[in-house]
Parts: sequence; structure tokens; C-alpha cells
Amino acid sequence: MCFPFFQDKFKIVCISCFLVVVVQLISCGNPGKVPVETPTNGTINISVDESFKPVIDSEIKVFESSFPDAKINVRYKSEAECFKDLASDSTRMIIVTRGLNKSEMGFYKDSIHFEPNYGLLAYDAIAIIVNNKSKDTILTMKDVQSLLNGTTSNKQVVMDGVSQTSTVRFAIDSVLKGGKLGKNVVAARSSEGVINYVADHENAVGFIGVSWIGNQEDPQQQAFLQKVKIAAVQCTSCLGETYVQPYQANIYLKRYPMIRGLYYILKENFSGIGNNFVNFLQYERGQLIFKRAYLLPGRMSFDIRDTQIAN
Repeated sequence: MCFPFFQDKFKIVCISCFLVVVVQLISCGNPGKVPVETPTNGTINISVDESFKPVIDSEIKVFESSFPDAKINVRYKSEAECFKDLASDSTRMIIVTRGLNKSEMGFYKDSIHFEPNYGLLAYDAIAIIVNNKSKDTILTMKDVQSLLNGTTSNKQVVMDGVSQTSTVRFAIDSVLKGGKLGKNVVAARSSEGVINYVADHENAVGFIGVSWIGNQEDPQQQAFLQKVKIAAVQCTSCLGETYVQPYQANIYLKRYPMIRGLYYILKENFSGIGNNFVNFLQYERGQLIFKRAYLLPGRMSFDIRDTQIAN
């Protein structure tokens, strides 16, 4: 004979055993399950245009110090390689000098079923550097075109690659208006390689992003500026023959003729590390880092004030 008390107790034991088995099966089916990413905890892979390595290194350093459990794995590459990385599953974010066009938006909408987010972060300029012994430190835009298409045969132009980089694309699209680079154009492996090449060759002229030599408070960039000189380019919007260097005020006032934007592109449709990093770059602290690197912040107001120097 079975008593009701023992029947109920037997049922409870059976149910408990069943739940334990279910939990064990679930655990076995998900070994080493990765915790869900949050805006402040997790890892993201990003690719960045090599032209902006100094300033993006600074941005990441401050971001990771603010969010110790957030890790950004960054790879610096040519702009074209960054876009190739974005098409892969492992890279969620790139920082380059343009946004996405309609064709690219269509590709991502078809492949990942949503459109990546992109936006302006800052304004940069293409700086022209020359050897310390060079006397050619003042250039018109016609001079720049002649350097790039090879008409100026006694000068060797060095860039951070002869194809696929944002600097080369700007030179072809914006300066040569679709023309070809001359045979006098050679490639260095990086922006730092451009600086070193120009420092070692008296007849060389280099084209690099201003973030590599614009920050005169940075010890490494101070060392670079001991090795080369920054050329002044004619302001096409100024009255008279005015020649300017790629400083913040000249970028802001559009006096310097070779200006480009810096953009983020993010394919993250949830609240993760990528969106948190974008917010950091767009708001005060991130924008101040761009300002300190002598780029022009693209999301924060930047005032130019007249001053008088007392005698």
C-alpha cells in the first residue's frame, strides 16, 4: 500500500532529478559560452586608415582607461583594406576618410539585413613636407599638380602607397581631378616611412595626414619636425597671394586647400562596445582629443578668436 505523503515526495524527487539533467544537457551543449557584450564589457575589432594612427591611438588609450573591461583591437591599414575588412564578419567598425555610397549601403542591407551607421568625426588636411635643405617651401596648387603628375621632373614624390590609400585617392580625385600619378611618385610603407624618406632625400616631397606632424606638443612629432619642414600652400579663397600651412584655424576657415573629413562606419545594430566608442569619439572628451591632435573637431563647436599681442 502507498500512502499519499510518500507519493508526493516521490514526485518532487523525480521532478528535481529531471531539472538537474536538463541543466546539465544545456551546459554540455554550450561549452565555454561567451558572456553577452555590453557597452562597457567586451571586445571589438576595428580597422583604421593608417594616416590617423597617432590620434586614434590616443582616443583608444583614453577610452580603454575609462572602460577597463572594454577592449578595442585595432589594425592600421590602407583605406581600401579597411573597407575589405568591414565586409568580413570579424570587423564591425572602420575609421576612414569617407562614408558609404548607395551601392555599398545596398550590399550591406542585402548581406546583413541592416544599413551600417556612419558619420563625420573630424576634419583633417593633407600636409606637404620637404627636406630641411629644400628651398621650395611655398607652393601653388598648380605646383602641387605638377609634382603629382610628374611635370616637375626634378622632384620625387613619396606617399604612403601608390594605390588604395586615402592620401593617394585624394591626390587623384581632388587634386589631379581623375588624372594619373607621374612616374616620379614612389611609395613608402607608412606615413612614418614618408617622413623618414623625405628626411633622407633632399629632392623628395612627401604627402601625409596632418595628424602625423601637426601636434607640436607631442614628443614624437616634435622629433619628426626636426627632420622635415612643412610647406605652405596658396590659399585659393584668400585675397592676394596668401600661403598657409595646414593648421586648425586654416582648416576651420577653409583657407588651406587640401582638407578631407574623417568618418566612422559601424555595423553594430545593438548596444555594444562599438556604439559606446562612437559616442566617445563624437562627444566632448573624444572631440577634445581630435582638437589636441590639431585636427578640427567635426561634432563640437570650435571658436576662432581675434587676439592682440602686447609689445
